[in-house]
Amino acid sequence: MSNAAEAPRQNRIIDLKAGAHMMVLDAGIFCIFHAAGQTPAGPAGLPGVRISRAPGTPPGIVTVSTFEEDGWIGGSNGAALVRVMRGPAAVLVTTYQEPDSPHAAPRLQVAQLAGPVTPAQPAVPAPAPVSAAVAEATEAATETAAEKISKDIAAHIQRRGDVTTGIGHWMGVPGSQSWIEGFSIAPEDGVPASDIEYQAVLGKGWLSPWAEGGQYCGSRGMALPILGLRVRLKGKSAETLKVRLTATFTDGTRLGPVDGSEALEAESLAPLEAFLLEIVPEGEEAAAVPPVSAPKAASKAAAGKTAAKAPAKSRAPKTAEDKAKPATPKKRKPASAS
Repeated sequence: MSNAAEAPRQNRIIDLKAGAHMMVLDAGIFCIFHAAGQTPAGPAGLPGVRISRAPGTPPGIVTVSTFEEDGWIGGSNGAALVRVMRGPAAVLVTTYQEPDSPHAAPRLQVAQLAGPVTPAQPAVPAPAPVSAAVAEATEAATETAAEKISKDIAAHIQRRGDVTTGIGHWMGVPGSQSWIEGFSIAPEDGVPASDIEYQAVLGKGWLSPWAEGGQYCGSRGMALPILGLRVRLKGKSAETLKVRLTATFTDGTRLGPVDGSEALEAESLAPLEAFLLEIVPEGEEAAAVPPVSAPKAASKAAAGKTAAKAPAKSRAPKTAEDKAKPATPKKRKPASAS
């Protein structure tokens, strides 16, 4: 009986196909992500990839941040943000596959998001006194009203740490030049957390996987900025409501309000500094988004064309009268001819 009982336990050990690779990076901030068009993970979660600090690399030289706490980025849609304080330094890339998998190991791509950084080095020059005063006043006002504002949105902000605010209020301080490293959204009223999802912009054309309401998206305390965001509704909330976003960036760019379902990022890919998230009725959102400079210019041009045509319309009655006067002679001519 004991031998029979032990046999099934022995079958619980499965030898996987695994491969380990050392990736050497220079100093800077990098995004490691899956190449497009690969085989998706199966029921067992394989194939998959784990990114970690390479053995022998001193602590503090390389920091790895992934959407899973253990460095796992799966077989598709995952990504890792890697900060190398002093290069060259290595990270360990380990791939895992099922033992009988006929597919090649997952393929990765690397994009550099920023150059070398140091913990004490500010990302941008110190803000001007006016900007500093505005930031201090805004922070003081936020602290005073903290009890009155819901905590729908949480974020980790450079030099400030963890901050909360409500939908309809600014997350971060426009003009402060302190970037946002990550955020989460969980509305307390009106919209169930299960009806909202969002992404962080990691680089040009690169977005994090979708995070569901309440999940943290980005990094915390790693000096790794996100470059923008995207927020959308689903379920019954999407039938009657829309997301509207306004954002500022550390290079002074200000965008919005725009439809939140499109990624909001600066053309320069400057770090995200602050954003205002609003959830409005669909009709109100549709009416509020269009007023931008281009449509106004178009309406002025249209008005100009209308004004140009106006003189022609004003001459029309005179032309009619002129036609009416010679009409009588025309009737008399046939009479004289006969």
